[in-house]
Amino acid sequence: MKKKLRKPIQFSALPFRMGENGQTQIMLLTSRETRRWVIPKGWPIKGLKAREVAEREAFEESGLVGKILGKRPVGAYHYEKRMAETSLLCEVRVFLFWVDRQLDDWPEKEQRDTHWFSPSEAAALVDEGGLAELMRVVAGAEPTARRPRP
Repeated sequence: MKKKLRKPIQFSALPFRMGENGQTQIMLLTSRETRRWVIPKGWPIKGLKAREVAEREAFEESGLVGKILGKRPVGAYHYEKRMAETSLLCEVRVFLFWVDRQLDDWPEKEQRDTHWFSPSEAAALVDEGGLAELMRVVAGAEPTARRPRP
């Protein structure tokens, strides 16, 4: 009997805040190897809930302190995880993450750049179409979208 292969799943935080002009902003960070604009994400961790993994990744990868809004992901997208000899199609479940502040120092600070963008700018900068769509709809780049409240 063949073993069922499970689709690789990661958990992610979509970091947002209200800027000084009252408009929603999204933080993107660069990936360590390809330097693409991404959001914090990571593999499941035994003993942690999916939203706790997303929150931990936001801290480790970009020094963000805040809270995950809701118990369930707001959506998901797929991306191709590039590895040394191969690539893997991963599903990423995305949680909204309200950012209170960014620390001056965090574990991966020297490995990544971070920057705040408007939702439409952020959506244009990421490579994954599913993530871009989530940003436009959930974070308010579409005029009809309902903006999240912290």
